[in-house]
Amino acid sequence: MELDAKNPIPLHVQLKNILENQILQGQYTEKIPSERELMEMYSVSRSTVREAVSALVREGILEKKHGKGTFVSLKPVQEWLRITSFTETIKKMDIKLLDSGIVSTPENIENVSGFHDESYYIKRLRLKDNVPIAIENHYYPMEIGEKLAQYDLNKTILYDVLEGELGIHFWEAEQIITCGYLPKGEAKHLGVTESTCLLITERMITDPDGNLVEYYKGFFRADMYSFVMKMSRKPNLLV
Repeated sequence: MELDAKNPIPLHVQLKNILENQILQGQYTEKIPSERELMEMYSVSRSTVREAVSALVREGILEKKHGKGTFVSLKPVQEWLRITSFTETIKKMDIKLLDSGIVSTPENIENVSGFHDESYYIKRLRLKDNVPIAIENHYYPMEIGEKLAQYDLNKTILYDVLEGELGIHFWEAEQIITCGYLPKGEAKHLGVTESTCLLITERMITDPDGNLVEYYKGFFRADMYSFVMKMSRKPNLLV
């Protein structure tokens, strides 16, 4: 893609946008081209390249490593979601598939971009040392769900497949944590009574175009689980 000198948008902003799109599309996953290489690729000055790269560094999309170059710093989706949601114990948990298939889309996301009347549903049980910790419900647009259905959902790390193999770009997540009770008949999975109060987390993940790519609702035993959140004042960081 070439820069347009006649475009009212400054060259460094055009270059920044191009690099950002290339990163989101997976063209660069580690180190980006050097200043000299970018100058030659886009026929621009060193100052233009530096302004574009510096803007991406300020936004947390790139990071400079002294003596090594400039690298992509977008966190992998597993790390991103773990920082905002799960404690480190998630890594050591086992998964048991309880159900999967096509269901009616939950009312609260029926009219959200990306979803229609039906969704692909995955229901899983999280266990630690064979003790049930959480019930997790994942909802996906049918286009994504049909692809996920080809995998062994008992063994699949969902986000690794979604991002790494299916090319889904996770861009923004909105999450709410509340407390409440399990739907009727679900308590048996967690070994609790229907009157047991649980931690409930709802999360919506969208792609760069604003389309909802996953709706998630999890029920966690409050006596066996905790949530950790890391916050930053750095602009646009995915944390």
